Amino acid sequence: MNFNSHMDLVVRLAVGLVNTLTEGERRGRPYTPPVGEARRTALIEIGAGDLGEQDTTVLAEMAVELRAVFTAVAGGDLDAAAHQVNHLLEVTHARPHLNRHDGEPWHLHFHGSGGTVSTDWVAGCATGLAVVLGSEFHDRLGVCTAPHCDRVYVDTSRNGTRRFCSTACQNRVKTAAFRARGR
Repeated sequence: MNFNSHMDLVVRLAVGLVNTLTEGERRGRPYTPPVGEARRTALIEIGAGDLGEQDTTVLAEMAVELRAVFTAVAGGDLDAAAHQVNHLLEVTHARPHLNRHDGEPWHLHFHGSGGTVSTDWVAGCATGLAVVLGSEFHDRLGVCTAPHCDRVYVDTSRNGTRRFCSTACQNRVKTAAFRARGR
């Protein structure tokens, strides 16, 4: 999938927010999201920038709502995913506008009117997911199928057959299958 660099960025950020800020399982182990300074550092690492405590809290709350989109698509319920994206677009007051910064050409941003940094990011993520859901790539959003892992991903492979959030999960499943055949 390659819509444009900004659209790809916000869709990847949606994945990063969900995987970083929602609890569940990761690579066969329970996952607890970071809090405080660790959460702020994790958000910097995934590209959300250096945010204050209030923005990191809002992103943590919104990540749960973003996860619902991936879960719905993975469950084959495109209608629920679309309704969830529409809800996110509404609550963030997402509106398109052209922007140019950092030496880049003009590109679309989807910040809400008068929003905070965190709601602006969620507005962009929701719009990016809306573009994915409204395209032939709507089935490229997924939740890892490895046992004891619920991290999400966007399948950017040519053939669209990705099933795992990471190579680590893929290798874990293949190793378990190999060991099971050897018994």
